[in-house]
Amino acid sequence: MSTTRGSREQQAQPCPQEGSSHSLYPPVVSSPSSIRPPSPSNSGFNSVNYPKPTDQPESPSHVSPAEEAGLIALLKDKSVDDLRKLLSDKDVYNQFLLSVPQVKTQNSIRDELCKEISQLARSNLEKEPQIMELRNQCMILRTTELAAAQEKLSELEKQKEDIMKFHSPASILYRLHEAMNKTEEESEALHRQLLDREIDLGTFVHKYKKLRNTYHRRALIHLAAKAS
Repeated sequence: MSTTRGSREQQAQPCPQEGSSHSLYPPVVSSPSSIRPPSPSNSGFNSVNYPKPTDQPESPSHVSPAEEAGLIALLKDKSVDDLRKLLSDKDVYNQFLLSVPQVKTQNSIRDELCKEISQLARSNLEKEPQIMELRNQCMILRTTELAAAQEKLSELEKQKEDIMKFHSPASILYRLHEAMNKTEEESEALHRQLLDREIDLGTFVHKYKKLRNTYHRRALIHLAAKAS
């Protein structure tokens, strides 16, 4: 009798694998300790075939042992019907998922981040008039003070170029040669004054000696500069 009763109950009991084939979610692989065996009073569920861990391909787990223990604690008191609803009913699954402490923590962090981002966005929008004002000031500086500064810079660069050109070796040699010619002309003019008896001999000797010293000193410098 017990054998016949058990076979009838086994035929009447639907297979969980067939029922889960139309589920919106993939079957969950659980450890043997995650579901308690049914009590003798629920003899109608004695023939349920639970999925084995080897039925699904293994995937790397990112859940710590403490989190696994917490999930097992949430699932261990649920009946087989409740577990089936988790696999087949989207609303029940979502309700259970939102009740998991880890999910609550992640949602809380997400809400805080969204709140901070919203505050930053509002702060940036409030600063937009200041940004526009600073941009306008920059444009004014660019069109007024910057133009004046560039003009002043151009003038200074021109002065620098003139100074560098004036103190270049070629320019110095040219001016030194011109000074030599001028001294030579002054010496000749002084000599003509002596011949015309416009000055006395003592004055001529004193001035002529000074002019000739200057001329020869410049000539030596000019010669040395050209040689180097």
